[in-house]
Amino acid sequence: MDAIQQHMLDTYRAARLAEPAPPPPGRHDRSVLRDLYRHWLTHPPTRRSGKPGTSGKSGESGTPSPSGV
Repeated sequence: MDAIQQHMLDTYRAARLAEPAPPPPGRHDRSVLRDLYRHWLTHPPTRRSGKPGTSGKSGESGTPSPSGV
């Protein structure tokens, strides 16, 4: 089922239950992407230390895990 079909089904259910209709799909996409971009600008991704591909479980590298287990 695609987004339009789901929207039609939700609109039908809302009409049967006398509830307000849901917003059409994609209505808030621009604002969500804008907010994500602003978050990325204020909180840039950081690089992890260590070798790529290691899971960081205790016993593998000799250092205890953050949970202390």
